[in-house]
Amino acid sequence: MSASLVRATVRAVSKRKLQPTRAALTLTPSAVNKIKQLLQDKPEHVGLKVGVRTRGCNGLSYTLEYTKTKGDSDEEVVQDGVRVFIEKKAQLTLLGTEMDYVEDKLSSEFVFNNPNIKGTCGCGESFNI
Repeated sequence: MSASLVRATVRAVSKRKLQPTRAALTLTPSAVNKIKQLLQDKPEHVGLKVGVRTRGCNGLSYTLEYTKTKGDSDEEVVQDGVRVFIEKKAQLTLLGTEMDYVEDKLSSEFVFNNPNIKGTCGCGESFNI
């Protein structure tokens, strides 16, 4: 039984600009403040975990939960001292999304402004990518 060798060549490339990486998720100052407030009373938790699940009439919806640890396949976003973990299943659907926290007279909620969404259903909970 013989082992095969794989060859690779490394070349220097001049005049090539590095592209900045796009954050999987960015947080607004309002979202950062609300997450800090929520975690203040839960010292055993290190952050929030964002996931997706099948729901509604149009596809998927986001889920949020407290987490004590980072999962093996979770992507970690750290912004202004806040840690948000993204489950593997949600990573591609959240790419480039802004997480905001909005309060008005009747409700308060986290809102995900996702540029990849093609449409939502009437219930407002689902999205298509």
